[in-house]
Amino acid sequence: MLPITPSPFLRQALVADATTSAACGLLMLFGAGPLTGTLGLPESLLRAAGLVLLPYALSVGMLGMRPHLSRAVVWAVVFANGIWSADSALLLMSGWVAPTRAGYAFVIAQAVVTLMYAELQFIGLRRSTHAAA
Repeated sequence: MLPITPSPFLRQALVADATTSAACGLLMLFGAGPLTGTLGLPESLLRAAGLVLLPYALSVGMLGMRPHLSRAVVWAVVFANGIWSADSALLLMSGWVAPTRAGYAFVIAQAVVTLMYAELQFIGLRRSTHAAA
C-alpha cells in the first residue's frame, strides 16, 4: 500500500486525540481512587483504562508527527476509536457496573469525544495525498 502525506487536518486530529487520551489516561490511572466514589466505576476498571490509554496516546502522538503514514495505520486508529465508543456504550448497557450520574456523564462524554476524533481522523485521511515515490 502506498504511503500518504497526512493533511494538516489529519495531523491535528491525531495530536489532539493523543493529547486528550494522555490526559484522560493519567487522570484515570492516578486518580482512580478518588474517582471511584464520584463516578461509581470500579477502581480496577479506571486504572486498566488509564493503562490502555497511555501507550495509545504515545503511539497516536508519534503518528501525528510523521511525514508519511500508512493509510491502513490511520484506519486502525479510526477503528480503535470506534471500538472504544462502542465499548463505552456496552459498558453502560451491560449492567456490569453501577455508575453514578457523574459516571454516566463521564463514560458518555468519552464515547462522544472518541467518536468525534474518529470522524475528524476520517476527514483528515480523505484530505491527505499519496506520498511521492
